[in-house]
Amino acid sequence: MKPHHLRTGLLCLLLCLLPACSMFNGNGQIYTDATMDFGSIATVAVLPFANLASEEQGAGRVRDTFTGALLATEAFYVLPHGETARILSRAGIRDATAPSSEEVKKLSGPNGIDAIITGVVREYGSVRSGNTGANVLSLSLQMIETQTGRVVWSAATTKGGISVWDRLFGGGGEPMNNVTEAAVYDLIDQLFQ
Repeated sequence: MKPHHLRTGLLCLLLCLLPACSMFNGNGQIYTDATMDFGSIATVAVLPFANLASEEQGAGRVRDTFTGALLATEAFYVLPHGETARILSRAGIRDATAPSSEEVKKLSGPNGIDAIITGVVREYGSVRSGNTGANVLSLSLQMIETQTGRVVWSAATTKGGISVWDRLFGGGGEPMNNVTEAAVYDLIDQLFQ
């Protein structure tokens, strides 16, 4: 076989594998409580997300994007963030990013919240590998039923990152807004599976 045929064959193989070779495009595990009647959930509050990323505003941006996308599904009534903050303050919840089961139970009843969604932003922003950089978002969410305080759904996703294409030809990956939307829509798809 001639050297240029071998190079052409390897390049074709590489191009076929590119979609599967992104550094950060895997999904985490999904947990769904089989005994939960998700049809009984009418009102959801999306609590502030915990932020483990270096970007200070990342968790707020991701929460806003997720809340808008969840509202667009029309599956639940999603409380506005201001109303959620008022209810959390009135209920005396110390850490809105990680409420205890007893604190979650305080949100049912007169507040009319059937479930809350909490989240953790693990990575948000640019990552580098050598001379190549790209945006990445790693996010995990859980839905907690307010009557019992138990987790009824949990999922995680990571989107963006440095692909083989970026490593070979540069390009810098997707804009952060696109990466955020991809992660949010992936989690919403997982919620409604």
